[in-house]
Amino acid sequence: MNHIESIAVPTMNIREKTLLRVDNVWKVRGSNVVLKGVDLTVREGEALCLLGPSGAGKSTLLRCMNAIEMADRGVVYVDDVPIGCREKNGHFYRLNERELSHQRAGIGMVFQNFNLFPHMSVLQNIINAPMRVRGLRKADAVEQAHALLASVGLADKANHYPRHLSGGQQQRVAIARALAMDPQIMLFDEPTSALDPHLTHEVLDVIRSLRERGMTMVIVTHEIPFARDLGGAVAVMADGFIIEEGPASTVLTKPVHERTRAFLAHAL
Repeated sequence: MNHIESIAVPTMNIREKTLLRVDNVWKVRGSNVVLKGVDLTVREGEALCLLGPSGAGKSTLLRCMNAIEMADRGVVYVDDVPIGCREKNGHFYRLNERELSHQRAGIGMVFQNFNLFPHMSVLQNIINAPMRVRGLRKADAVEQAHALLASVGLADKANHYPRHLSGGQQQRVAIARALAMDPQIMLFDEPTSALDPHLTHEVLDVIRSLRERGMTMVIVTHEIPFARDLGGAVAVMADGFIIEEGPASTVLTKPVHERTRAFLAHAL
């Protein structure tokens, strides 16, 4: 495996500024209430891991953060801007698809199953959105893509196609692709769940590097040791609620809620 270099994002300390705010978010699917009035804040430069059993609502909450799914009630704000909607005279109106695409450009999203375009090379996967959405010149997009590939340990894979890469390599390309949009915040939806255990560390090392550089992140994960070692905050979900949150060093060693203790005992 190639050496993973430092990711080229600005160094910053965790600040008091709230970058992400989830305000009383509800989500209903049929008769199933998936999210039940969730409130959450993430400060600039903070890494937050969302933990909890399957079906707790973690991935749905993450998808509401960049309006892949719209909340049925409540609003998500990034840098005080409502996501997926605009406010007018006290009411919120959904953005059109063009407006949504522009807004999502500032919110990086990495999915479980990579979601790379199979007919495009690694380089083409990375330069497509910056050119199309941000209007970046091709030469600048290519230069940025090569730098990002080097930063995730894949400098020699620019001309390969996704089918020629391992799962861990594909996920690192997906991270580089998200970073190419120069996002304010990165969202990871169980980024290692589709990987063999021996490939998981490749992706987690990249996320650790982002953490060291001060990227604001929300990470849905079942990797409890990783959440602990990342040194950020955690929020534990169950049945559509956040039942416990705080520093990982506290919640994962001295959980207060009985459901948190049960989850951790099972997960570990």
